[in-house]
Amino acid sequence: MKFRLSKPVVLASGSPRRKELLELAGIDFEVVKPGVDEPPIAPGEAPHEYAVRLASLKAHAVHGKAPGAAVIGSDTVVYRDSTVYGKPDGEAGARRYLNELSGRTHLVSTGVCILDGETERSFAKDTEVVFRDIPAPLIDAYVQSGDPLDKVGAYGIQSGGALFVREIRGDYHAVVGLPVADVFAALDEMGVILTGEDEP
Repeated sequence: MKFRLSKPVVLASGSPRRKELLELAGIDFEVVKPGVDEPPIAPGEAPHEYAVRLASLKAHAVHGKAPGAAVIGSDTVVYRDSTVYGKPDGEAGARRYLNELSGRTHLVSTGVCILDGETERSFAKDTEVVFRDIPAPLIDAYVQSGDPLDKVGAYGIQSGGALFVREIRGDYHAVVGLPVADVFAALDEMGVILTGEDEP
């Protein structure tokens, strides 16, 4: 299934997971890596606000390189209480993250920013993820696989981290990295996607 577009679409992300998810939407797009340094969360900033700020930073970094295109930026934040779990600092950091998340509920907030000319639409999608108690040997095996080392929260719900999840409350795709149904709806409302009523 492919949809006609009123203009080119650019994904401002080097994440292969976001690329795969946007492909599910049935639209053609180009990937342009934003190449920006991600600032830390600001004092008093809510995690969903932080996720949207990072998404906006990525979208704006690419927007000037893609004139006439609708640019999608996205970023995912994993947090519990007041702690934000970014990408772990090596294997020791991954073990620490997974031990702290084991047997507990944490939140995943994925922010999205879509830039189309002067129009900007931003939102965040929050999902609760409940981890079962993770046995230490399973944590060790997962860390040694290398899978968690490039992922926020030190796990990929679409890969080996699926073994840790007892329940999710919200959007699975947002946990992977992009709330694709919401992105599609926003592009449709902005007139980027030409559905039946938009056809000439």
